[in-house]
Amino acid sequence: MFPLNRRNFLKTLGLLPSAGLLSSELLADEPKKPLFKISLAQWSLHKTLFAKKLDPLDFPKVAKEDYGILGVEYVNQFYKDKKKDNEYVKQLRKRCDDLGVTSVLIMCDGEGALGDADEKKRKTAVENHYAWIDWAKTLGCHSIRVNAQSSGTFDEQMSRAADGLRMLCEHADKYDINVIVENHGGLSSNGAWLAATIKKVNHKRCGTLPDFGNFRISKDEEYDRYKGVEELMPFAKGVSAKSYDFDEKGNETKIDFHKMLRIVLAAKYHSWVGIEYEGSRLSEPEGIKATKKLLEQILMEFSKS
Repeated sequence: MFPLNRRNFLKTLGLLPSAGLLSSELLADEPKKPLFKISLAQWSLHKTLFAKKLDPLDFPKVAKEDYGILGVEYVNQFYKDKKKDNEYVKQLRKRCDDLGVTSVLIMCDGEGALGDADEKKRKTAVENHYAWIDWAKTLGCHSIRVNAQSSGTFDEQMSRAADGLRMLCEHADKYDINVIVENHGGLSSNGAWLAATIKKVNHKRCGTLPDFGNFRISKDEEYDRYKGVEELMPFAKGVSAKSYDFDEKGNETKIDFHKMLRIVLAAKYHSWVGIEYEGSRLSEPEGIKATKKLLEQILMEFSKS
């Protein structure tokens, strides 16, 4: 038996037209999918975590119970000593399952340069990420986020980073895990360079995690953040909504979130958008709540238009 909703009732009577001719009036009661979903990046609580005021195992619980968020993005720095502890990661998965929280991705830092000029070191950096792919698989994440760190000329860095990323993607493919690169300093904060590097990797598992805020290439050079996100969105398998501060109307003071999310949605991206609060004036809880409120407001505005 099908559930007796309006659509199935009409289908039973033969009053529903073929799939290609569905009337918007007849299907007005069909639930709409959200334009995007809101997740919480663990880095938003990095001060609390580094101060040992929050057990990393409790992050999913805090995301749900304190902020009403059901998607979480981990940072490997808070689990380094548990990197090869299979029982620990299984425990973390159980906590998520019990709470109904989805593990989205793991942000990986400190595992070596995937674009190292030394081929042996590059290969070691690739292998250093294998354990996090295991974690991602166990937790049910769709991706690990990595860095395209390298050295040398513009073209040398692209070639070296693409080589390391391709090797890692070939391994990750066996586990159905994506390898996504964030604009995270150096040439990776040059949208055109990172987009070209992803194209050079030429692997279905390789994508981007456009971050609204990380477009400083060097101390003296900053890339246009809106142009950068637009260049990275065609390859995006995640989006990081970086925030720093808010005005009295609740708008982010450094980044036009409305403009950013128009770019995101124009690329037909409708998945997780992760809150990554990194400010200092507001406390971490206040910053997370302010970012969530702004995202929800925009979600409501865009859904009506």
